[in-house]
Amino acid sequence: MPLNDIGLLRFFVGVVTAGSLSGAARAQHITLPSASRKLRQLENDCGVRLLHRTTRRQSLTDEGQLLYARAVRILDDLEHVEQLLQHKGENVTGQLRVTTPVSLGRRRIAPLLARFGALHPELQIQVELTDTVLDLVDAGVDLAIRLGGMEDSSYISRPLAPNHRVLCASPEYLRRHGDPAQPTDLAGHQCLHIGLQAHAEWRLGNHLVRIQAHLAANDGEVVHQWALDGYGIALKSIWDVAQDLNAGRLKQVLRQHRSPATPLHAVYPHKHHVAPRVHACIDYLAAHLQRPEEES
Repeated sequence: MPLNDIGLLRFFVGVVTAGSLSGAARAQHITLPSASRKLRQLENDCGVRLLHRTTRRQSLTDEGQLLYARAVRILDDLEHVEQLLQHKGENVTGQLRVTTPVSLGRRRIAPLLARFGALHPELQIQVELTDTVLDLVDAGVDLAIRLGGMEDSSYISRPLAPNHRVLCASPEYLRRHGDPAQPTDLAGHQCLHIGLQAHAEWRLGNHLVRIQAHLAANDGEVVHQWALDGYGIALKSIWDVAQDLNAGRLKQVLRQHRSPATPLHAVYPHKHHVAPRVHACIDYLAAHLQRPEEES
């Protein structure tokens, strides 16, 4: 049966963004049984299973990952056309306040915003780098770039790019300790953890590995630097470490066991009467944030 329902595509992207069927139901103001029916209808239309679901978590099947990537692109293109029609002839001017996580902001978002600003001389851009999730309305922020979306219906969350986490360590560390051959080998390695727990669980593909943190910090940049300095193996977003992997400063281990993570999103308040500068900035970021290993 052909897949031709844009509403079902929007619903499916919402399920992936929310991280659960119940979360998607709350965000879209529908009942959980109604959400289950929508998912079944979509799977029937596609003729394949899209999600693996248990009472505790959900994960995309290979077919689900393919549909999600294509659906995001289709919906982005549709939204872009709508924006072009709505904002045709309007100039990108005024003040744009953007917040972004510290590491991602320094490495990728701030340089892109500078280039975007150069294209629009009448636009003033202010960037706040913080790992704190701000209330955008209270903080007077126009746009947030976040790893993950928002279930709050007063915000709009638009996927910008895919994301996953990788295990990585410095070449020096791996020369001294060797590469782990399978997830259970991590028990014999020095693990670097983001958080303040002595023990943690790392999801690696279908494996849930319990690790003991050799070093732990509540700041991702600290853990990143520890990995660069050869103190152990870290589980980091590919957006944080792609440049170091490309330059050889870090090396990925257990490549076949990628850890899923929520996509990179643009989040902004108010669905109606959003300033053209916000739409233009999101379009620019979406066009240049293709894959973390690509230089924009």
